[in-house]
Amino acid sequence: MTPADLSRCVVSAVRHAVEDGELGGNVPARVVVERTRPGGVGEYATPVAFQIAKGAGLRPAQVAEVLARRLGGVAGIERVEITGAGFLNFSLTSVSAARLVRDVRPLAVIEVPDPPSGEPREPRERFVRAAVARIEAAQGVGPGPEFPIAPVARRDGDVLARYGVDAVAWAVLTTPARETPEFSDTLLVQGEGNELFRVRYAHARAHALVRNAEQLGFRPEIGDDVDAPALLRVLADHPLVLEAAAHHRAPERLARHLVELADALLDFQYRVLPQGDEKPSAAHRARLALAEAVGTVLAGGLALLGIDAPTRL
Repeated sequence: MTPADLSRCVVSAVRHAVEDGELGGNVPARVVVERTRPGGVGEYATPVAFQIAKGAGLRPAQVAEVLARRLGGVAGIERVEITGAGFLNFSLTSVSAARLVRDVRPLAVIEVPDPPSGEPREPRERFVRAAVARIEAAQGVGPGPEFPIAPVARRDGDVLARYGVDAVAWAVLTTPARETPEFSDTLLVQGEGNELFRVRYAHARAHALVRNAEQLGFRPEIGDDVDAPALLRVLADHPLVLEAAAHHRAPERLARHLVELADALLDFQYRVLPQGDEKPSAAHRARLALAEAVGTVLAGGLALLGIDAPTRL
């Protein structure tokens, strides 16, 4: 089961509990499921019990107990636990790499709508509101109400002239809207210390791997023989990250995820192509398909943020 499957399963469990009279109130259209924080229980958690407790006329813990019973026997869910006042925590059975690549790739190929007309002139507000609008449109939600956005500090001067559009967009979108973004010359450096560079470089490397494979006479072919648990874990979270970014109107969540995904791909890249006298195998083709899928996700994520994703660096 993928995390996106889990989100749908939770909504289904709520719906059936309401239909069967175990719970009252309305069934939410969406349920936020997020990766458990360090030190937490299980792999994923949701506060859905708090979301529907009032309408159900029950305490969140009681709602959680109803849902835990229904979700405990669902295929793909290894364990359901209740923590705190009613948080549902899940451990999932592993999902195949082939399934994950097939499921995630279409979600990343998103036509990003143009920013709304009449945008504010202040660059921070312009970038943030445009990114939020794109993310909401991609998830089929919104537009939501206005929210406060801290402007660029006056001390930073004309940041667009100094750093360029993409670097400024990255700096302001990786900072929560209520906080003042910080700028440094690291934004101008093409090196490991520059997160935007790493994301773009990982995207370019995915394209380079496909080009190099073509020169060696093979192409991507979806399969399970990839042995990339760290990369698959981050890739599996992509749909949930998009949902959370839209729900919280927080493009910084997507930006952080892209950095994590890029770093995982850069660690994995050395195992994609044959080495030395090796001949291309099914494993190489499957790893190439995974790398190509990650590149597509990175491109889609950058597009949602309004940032260019070059295929060569």
